[in-house]
Amino acid sequence: MIIRRGMQLIVAKRPGWNIAAEAASAEELFAALARERFDVVVLDLMLRDRSAVDIIAEVRKEHPSLPVLILASHPEEQYALHALRAGARGYVQKDSTADEILDAIERVAGGRTWLSPAATEQLAQELLHPHQKAPHELLSPREFEVFRMIATGLTMTEIATALGVSVKTASTYRHRILEKTGFHGNADIVAYAIEKGLRGR
Repeated sequence: MIIRRGMQLIVAKRPGWNIAAEAASAEELFAALARERFDVVVLDLMLRDRSAVDIIAEVRKEHPSLPVLILASHPEEQYALHALRAGARGYVQKDSTADEILDAIERVAGGRTWLSPAATEQLAQELLHPHQKAPHELLSPREFEVFRMIATGLTMTEIATALGVSVKTASTYRHRILEKTGFHGNADIVAYAIEKGLRGR
């Protein structure tokens, strides 16, 4: 609620701009998208009721011309590329200045992308040196999401519930994570996530 109120105040700074709808859950978001047209969706990466990866993918599927801007508290250089791979057009941190957030919204709504200089540099390095990736950068968006959940201490049952999948499917993602990263178990994932600042809130 505090974040949404803050966004109202920020958007009000631009003449002619307005927040056409607000949503506290994925269900509310898609209900709003079904009712009317929007220029851009500003999505909190940490919506609790459904996977952000799933939300981005569904928005892209049902509304392919509607751009999504991720608003998050995590460092861009750690999460932005995963959000882009999932289909987002931009990623801006919640502690950015009001002008930066407004510029990000305007750029993404105009069909372009928005990344910080740090994330842009990381993307350039990935393209120039595709084999020099950190372990978590080898993961798909969904695998990275499961990785983050494991790092916060969630059980496979809790992860499966959060993602809306079976425990077997969640465990399959965990197995793929261990294979790709070379980690031996959850303890390795937690330790690495702490070291790299990748744990969720």
